[in-house]
Order: sequence, then structure tokens, then C-alpha cells
Amino acid sequence: MNRHQDTHQHLLETGRDILAVRGFSSVGLSAILQQAGVPKGSFYHYFKSKESFGQAVLEDYFVGYMENLDARLSDTSQSALGRLMSYWIQWQHQYCGPAGLKDCLVVKLSAEVADLSEAMRLTLRDGTERIIGGITECLEAAIAEGSLPDQNAQQLAAGLYQLWLGASLLTKLRRDSQHMAHAMVITRQLLKS
Repeated sequence: MNRHQDTHQHLLETGRDILAVRGFSSVGLSAILQQAGVPKGSFYHYFKSKESFGQAVLEDYFVGYMENLDARLSDTSQSALGRLMSYWIQWQHQYCGPAGLKDCLVVKLSAEVADLSEAMRLTLRDGTERIIGGITECLEAAIAEGSLPDQNAQQLAAGLYQLWLGASLLTKLRRDSQHMAHAMVITRQLLKS
């Protein structure tokens, strides 16, 4: 990677870390640039505005998320149902593990930017649809294996993802793991695992 790619990626990673904790509206460009150690002129070399930066941060986030999800859900050393449960267990651990509550960029920004930026809203919408698509494919594999009864895999995937996003939001509000534990119970019931 050359210096320009490194700076671009460094800005995205710094932005992701800051936005996941503080949100989009409450963070000024100067705070991001100061944390990244990048001059303002360099920022505008890569991004035309804070909004385009926010959209790029989300796009980069979903690329990494989908790489992780695809690797997890395509691991044939486990059954499809085992891969799905591994995903939910990892979500629960990442959000409520020993390091404390870890903020999710989707949970943090969805409500905030949906009315502020159409470009960011669409990026969030498309990214979450890709996640639900990956979960759907794994559910279809579980149905084909006979681990789950024949059903509408896309509806189940959307319902499970909504359950976990809601649990993440409530966990953030309550600052405890009760809702994540509840999401796991419901997930196990729905997947009968």
C-alpha cells in the first residue's frame, strides 16, 4: 500500500473508532483529524465533505464486516446451524464481553443519520441487507442439511437480525447484558439449538 492509501485507510479507521463511540453529529472534523494526526488539506484530498467521509467510513465498515461474516458462515468444519450460532455467540461476546460494551456502528449511527444524510442512510440500508443476505444463505444451508424445518429463510434472517440490533440498542441503554442474553434465548428457540 502506498502512502496515500495508508492515509486514506487510517482516516477511515480513526473515523470508525470515533463515530462508533461519539456518533456522527457530535464529532467535528477537527477531532477526527487531530486523533488521526492528519492535516485538514489531506482530508479534503480524500473526501469532499464530512458526509462523504461518513459514507466512506460506513462502506469500509461493511466491507470488513462482510469479510468476517462470510468467513464465519462459510466455515464448513461446522454445520450451517453451528455457524449461525457461532455468529450470534460472537456478537454477544463482542458486545458484552470482558472488555465491556463495544459500540456497533450500525446501532450507533442508524437512527442518527437516517434523517441527516440520504447517502449514509442508503449505505446503512444496503450494508444491513447484505448482512441479512448472508444470514439467509446460511439458514438455507441449514434447511438443506435438515437442521431446520423448511421455512422462509429470508424472513427468519431479517427477524433474527432485527432481534439482535434491538438487543444491542437496549444493552446500550441499560448498560447490562440482560437483553443480549434474552436475544440468545429467543435465537436458540427459533433455531432450536
